[in-house]
Amino acid sequence: MSLGTVLNRTLGLISGKGGVEHWWAQRLTAIALIPLGLWLVFSFAGLSNFDYLTVTGWARSPINSVLLIFAVITISYHSQLGLKVIIEDYIHAVFLKKTSLVFSNFLHIGLAAVGIYSIARVAFSVPL
Repeated sequence: MSLGTVLNRTLGLISGKGGVEHWWAQRLTAIALIPLGLWLVFSFAGLSNFDYLTVTGWARSPINSVLLIFAVITISYHSQLGLKVIIEDYIHAVFLKKTSLVFSNFLHIGLAAVGIYSIARVAFSVPL
């Protein structure tokens, strides 16, 4: 390997050979979202109404709360992967690109944490 190749890889001018893993992660999260989305749609369709007590009672079920947490994690990761591709493809200024990627990562981690906390809070709360 020549010094030019190392320099070009460091500067981001050639592939770091991480595209295949990213592609697979995007596809696997998309596939995982299919059954999670169907479960969510059919679960909500089975509710008698959508008032606070009914929905929180539904979310208190252990299987529902665990699947909701899986959905939040999968949606957040899938969204982060997709936004990363958009930022890398359409933002050309290096500083802005790196800043946007860091902000996107923190935003997705923060949103996932808030979602998980909210589900856990409802799941472990005392029913009214």
